[in-house]
Amino acid sequence: MRKDWSDCKNILCIRPDNMGDLLMSSPAIRALKETFESKITVLTSSMAKGISRLIKEIDEVIVYDFPWIKMNDEPETAGFMRAVEDLKSRKFDAAVIFTVYSQNPLPAAMLAYLAQIPYRLAYCRENPYFLLSHWIPEKEPYEYVRHQVRRDLELVAAVGATTTQLSLSLTLPSVTWEEVSAKLVGLGVHINEPWLILHAGVSEQKREYPAHLWIEAGRKLSGINQQVLLTGTSAEKPITDRLKEEIGNQAFSLGGVLNLEEFIVLIHQASLVISVNTGTVHIAAATGTPVIVLYALTNPQHLPWKIIGKVLLFDVPESMRSKNEVLRYVHDHLFFKQDPIASPDDIVNAVLELLDGYRPEMPEMIPLRSPPPLPCR
Repeated sequence: MRKDWSDCKNILCIRPDNMGDLLMSSPAIRALKETFESKITVLTSSMAKGISRLIKEIDEVIVYDFPWIKMNDEPETAGFMRAVEDLKSRKFDAAVIFTVYSQNPLPAAMLAYLAQIPYRLAYCRENPYFLLSHWIPEKEPYEYVRHQVRRDLELVAAVGATTTQLSLSLTLPSVTWEEVSAKLVGLGVHINEPWLILHAGVSEQKREYPAHLWIEAGRKLSGINQQVLLTGTSAEKPITDRLKEEIGNQAFSLGGVLNLEEFIVLIHQASLVISVNTGTVHIAAATGTPVIVLYALTNPQHLPWKIIGKVLLFDVPESMRSKNEVLRYVHDHLFFKQDPIASPDDIVNAVLELLDGYRPEMPEMIPLRSPPPLPCR
């Protein structure tokens, strides 16, 4: 790039998505901070604000919910204009916009442009003209697909930011294990006997693993002398309560029992986490906890990063597949046809292997076919 970033000492990172997305961007944020010795401010969503405060490379956090990100409630138009004025007042030297390849960076680029941030870096599929000062042409997924961590690292490398430390960044909170374990004991968990985490809740229905299969897997895990801790938010308590009732006495519903910091400590202490593809698996990766991820064929970039574990794939029903044409292209042309959904026996066998000392490293990506040639233009 012709424009030198060495004098950029006040950098804004824009990642207004879920907490797992922000965790996967943390190595790239580290690269910016180490290379330019800059103050790092992250603009994120209310969904990720809790985890953002535990990423040590982040100096300041700004929280806004924008209309181009999936939310339960529609944000107010005035919020966007307030964000513009807020960012303008902070006089940032540069903005880095982190995206998944199926996202359009231009709304965030417009935000940074209106905030008069002079350097603006992002991948973009179309020519952004003046909206980006540093445009990296978007080649995913039509030429290749990378893990999200590598995608973000290669974005900042384009302006000279690098790091040798590629792990996810997450500082363990001040909450102690004694505080968390006291809550578990209060629920009847025998903390000195074997236990593992089963996390069924997810933000998108298409990534759900069927409840009846979770129940069967939980019963089988109880049969091999494992206490099953069913984790989830307050909103997911009906799910964890139902699974507890159906699995039996070796299962414990933690829906809404733990706050985020306590949840992180619980994951750090666990021997194993079993979860669908959600922020839980990225917290496990950041804390070094082995994980079995039941991974729906949506975006292949988001396997838990550099961790011991196994991935069990399953397809998404046609009626639930994304209407995003980029994601549909990936599903139709890059994914291999999958066998029927991973069974409870598959889960239990993977658990037994990991608890018995088998230590496979999670692959960076699920297997993909080579992209077909694009039609002539």
